[in-house]
Amino acid sequence: MSTAETNAARIRDFYAAFARKDGAAMAAMYAPDARFSDPVFPDLDAREVGGMWRMFCTGPDTGLRVESSDIVGDDRGARAHWDAHYAFGPAKRPVLNRIDATFELRDGLIIRHVDQFDFWRWSRQALGASGLLLGWSPIVRNAVRKQARARLDQFLAKGT
Repeated sequence: MSTAETNAARIRDFYAAFARKDGAAMAAMYAPDARFSDPVFPDLDAREVGGMWRMFCTGPDTGLRVESSDIVGDDRGARAHWDAHYAFGPAKRPVLNRIDATFELRDGLIIRHVDQFDFWRWSRQALGASGLLLGWSPIVRNAVRKQARARLDQFLAKGT
């Protein structure tokens, strides 16, 4: 199997673990020096990203459903598209977040993972009217980041 095929297979395994809500398996696919970034969590290290996936997979039931597609490997890593379907917040607003991911791998482990999605599109679904009116603004983005970071820090402090 070529490096490109091996990298694509690794990312298929990653999303299969996510689909079965196995955050520990996802976390194990990151190198100790890995970095992760997305519009809500702009700079996580390997410990933090592992905690983020475990938090998403073991948190309150949101009806999370993950579908991955278009997984393509190359000699350095892989790219993929994935859709996350879930209910957000106390109002249980339905969200379909469409995400494009890029991965760099080394020795079969993820060393860099970047997820990109339209934050305003997400905020309109997740936050309702306030997301529609202000979801494009740095004020809302920073507030969401701060709240998400606090939730992750609390989760990591529990040692879970």
